[in-house]
Amino acid sequence: MGKHLIVGLGNPGPRYDRTRHNMGFMAVDAYAARLGARFARSRFGQVAEVPAGWLLKPETYMNLSGQAVAPFLQYYRLSPADLLVVADDLDLPLGTLRLRRAGSSGGHNGLKSIIGSLGTEGFARLRMGISRPPEPLQVIDWVLMRFTAREMPLVTEVVDRAVEALETVVSEGLDRAMSQFNG
Repeated sequence: MGKHLIVGLGNPGPRYDRTRHNMGFMAVDAYAARLGARFARSRFGQVAEVPAGWLLKPETYMNLSGQAVAPFLQYYRLSPADLLVVADDLDLPLGTLRLRRAGSSGGHNGLKSIIGSLGTEGFARLRMGISRPPEPLQVIDWVLMRFTAREMPLVTEVVDRAVEALETVVSEGLDRAMSQFNG
């Protein structure tokens, strides 16, 4: 198995820490910590080198994530098949994980940007549920809202499971990880 790029989606800066839209950052941060890897600033964003390849946290803001991912893949001569994107998902309940080999953006602006920049939906993604906003909250306010103290134990648990899923993808492949973590 060749080198992989695992991208966590989120928005940069302390103002967005622990917000729903930063689940991807939270998962790759935890994965890096488990591997003892450190992020360093590069022209692509925050990058950590790991045995399987690289972890990337784009600093472009969510809606422009493809502007970091596409040049990274090109620079390191990787294909979309070598890419796994970790993103939040409104359509999954909080605490739920879903691995997919490919698919649409599902309305997620970060995924939409990556699909647009790569010209393909053919890359793996690990979607982490954040649930839909309760009435009368708008989606934009919901995704930029921090998790509540009551939600944090579940968030911590699902981030740990996401790390296990990433480890399984790297060590045993996407199919094995999908059968173990989806459902």
